[in-house]
Amino acid sequence: MTPQLRQAIRLLQLSAVELEAELAAAVESNPLLDWTETTISLSNGESGGENPGNGNGGETEHLPPEAEWTTDGEPWYERLGPADSDEDTPIAEQVAESDTLQDHLLWQLHLSPLSLRDRSIGVALIESIDDDGYLREPLESIAASLGASMDCSVEEILTVLHQVQQFDPVGVGARSLGECLRLQLAQCPIETPGKTLAHQLANGPLERLPRIGVAGLATELKLDLCEAETAVQLLRSLDPRPGAQIGSIASDTYIAPDLVIWRQHGLWRVALADGMRPRISIHRGYENMLRHTSGTDASYLRGHLQEARWLLKSLEARGETLIKVARCLIKQQAAFLEFGDSALRPLTLREVAAEVGLHESTVSRAIARKYARTPRGTVPLRAFFASGIDTGAGGEASSTAIQSMIRRLIDAENPRKPLSDARLAETLKATGVPVARRTVAKYREAMSIPSSQDRVRIG
Repeated sequence: MTPQLRQAIRLLQLSAVELEAELAAAVESNPLLDWTETTISLSNGESGGENPGNGNGGETEHLPPEAEWTTDGEPWYERLGPADSDEDTPIAEQVAESDTLQDHLLWQLHLSPLSLRDRSIGVALIESIDDDGYLREPLESIAASLGASMDCSVEEILTVLHQVQQFDPVGVGARSLGECLRLQLAQCPIETPGKTLAHQLANGPLERLPRIGVAGLATELKLDLCEAETAVQLLRSLDPRPGAQIGSIASDTYIAPDLVIWRQHGLWRVALADGMRPRISIHRGYENMLRHTSGTDASYLRGHLQEARWLLKSLEARGETLIKVARCLIKQQAAFLEFGDSALRPLTLREVAAEVGLHESTVSRAIARKYARTPRGTVPLRAFFASGIDTGAGGEASSTAIQSMIRRLIDAENPRKPLSDARLAETLKATGVPVARRTVAKYREAMSIPSSQDRVRIG
């Protein structure tokens, strides 16, 4: 994994607030970077699907009149559509939820096309993964913890573990440092220099590296020293503690939208929020100085120039990936934007990854702690995903939509005769959504709604 690729991956998974801090640090440390003026125009950001045919040939598209800046500096996206649900609280004062590693993994498990049995095994595995992302508990112990009713074999648990090891962050679920590095190497492009040898070293010889050094390792394995150094450098660029990437954000992180989604001429459109478009550039004065400088000074400036170019390229790639994923989301979930949770269709990371041509882990990074300003308020990109349940009529209903139905039924019930879980299940079945009573109970508890007996007491 090259330093450029590693930087691009790291920038992609940063939240808006973290990205701002990252850019500030980069400008502070690199004399060839400087802040730039913010513009009020957007690149064409319409959703997939129908082409609006604006006739501008793909040129920069100016914002509609209602989206221009006001004299007091209020961002245009703050006025696209109605306010958030807690409209008395300014967006800058709202707080983003903080995910733990387990939350992040369980969310991906929930969206994976696994059987109920495999999901139960997956939950047991994820609960055994530590904060660094490693599975320290033997598979035999996990099998025993699942009990005689499951009667799982180690081979069955290993199969589910391999699925969990495909989740983000890359390298999670490994049982050793070598396995963690091999999982990350598998995500590197085939042409990455030193990849094959790095994989070989991660299988065992790497443990001797601290004692004998790179030269000793090359001699022992009869390798060219330059090849060995390239492979070891690649291994050192990987993350030995992938789990630490998640859940490290303080709980007082403010929400800053990464994207803006709005409707124009009957089409849903998406663009990067103003603060998310690159606001740094290369300082032309220092760049011109390179032409008249030599020796140590030239080497110093040239190194910083290369770093600046990498950063700008990584920022551009981050924006392109966010837009690509967001276009897919609004194409798939236009009804959700129009009508809310009850219209959310089943959608998984795998479906989005296949449509946009990215790996599932890349899609997961792209939506992690990212928010979109929409006419329905500021929502996390995770809100666009939901697992599905067969309706029995050749279609599927998302778990989020079913929860919304349950909430509506309970809100409309007679307070003196609350609906039991069994009655709720019967009502849903009558509307074409066959779910079991225990599924209704699970969804009700997930929404923190008391049981029918407790609702009577509350009433």
